[in-house]
Amino acid sequence: MTRIAILDDYQGVALEMGDWEALSEGCEAVAFTDHLAEEDAIAERLADFEVVVVNRERTPFRRGLLEKLPKLGLLVTAGMRNASIDVAAAADRGVVVSGTAMVGNPTPELAWGLIIALARNIPREDRGVREGKWQQTVGQGLGGKVLGIIGLGRLGVPVARVGLAFDMEVIAWSPNLTEARAAEHGATLATKEGLFSGADFISIHMPLSERSQGLIGAADLARMKESAYLINTSRGPIVDEQALIQALREGRIAGAGLDVYDIEPLPLDHPLRSMENTVLTPHLGYVEEENYRLGFAAAIDSIQAWLDGKPIGVIDA
Repeated sequence: MTRIAILDDYQGVALEMGDWEALSEGCEAVAFTDHLAEEDAIAERLADFEVVVVNRERTPFRRGLLEKLPKLGLLVTAGMRNASIDVAAAADRGVVVSGTAMVGNPTPELAWGLIIALARNIPREDRGVREGKWQQTVGQGLGGKVLGIIGLGRLGVPVARVGLAFDMEVIAWSPNLTEARAAEHGATLATKEGLFSGADFISIHMPLSERSQGLIGAADLARMKESAYLINTSRGPIVDEQALIQALREGRIAGAGLDVYDIEPLPLDHPLRSMENTVLTPHLGYVEEENYRLGFAAAIDSIQAWLDGKPIGVIDA
């Protein structure tokens, strides 16, 4: 019997989103809908599993945890990059790490959902209508505003396209962005300082790495206009969370649309939960039916390939 654990299946849909019965006879897939944070508890839960399917970075697999899982032979992650898996430690223990394909458009779509929700105060007005109120706020239009994009790559480019469709001026910055690439996508290359001081909406689209962790700090937030908004659908630690909370508390920026956080799920007593000038979503960037179906189908293919002794989508250390 090959036991397969599917972790952090928050919506309880993993087993119905993939054809798990297509795997070789003798395989058993078990989905867990709750999230465990303690390493020992995770190790106890997974002690009898040979395969673990992880949903993005919801549960980290560091060396300490891997060393407590002697039966583990395969880790499958959605996407070909997962900063929460110690791939080198996995390789040391003979654990194969495989990645799967993902759809690219859900995260840019969500970023625009957050931008529009902030500009037009949609969550507050929705809540007000349900409470019997009517027209409490005056929203902002997007035409003529400046959209700043941090990271003009696979996810940043479609965000730029939509900004141009709304007649926004698009500026962009990342450590390696060139003037030619920015122009290719209708954007103007800016300095980091110029982007933070000039943009009305700043949307982050960079992967988390040692270089990008803490990339946006208090000094950057201090350059923003009081009327400007920060949108983060990438990874929480790219932004200094405490500096952002302080800026929001003091009204030094107009607000933030956040899908990602330093700790996920977001603790119940976290200050962001009680701030009126935020729109918060629970890391929904990739949570879309087409993405789930594609990801779980690819995970099943990866598991079968590993069972056949021919792993696919291998992520090397």
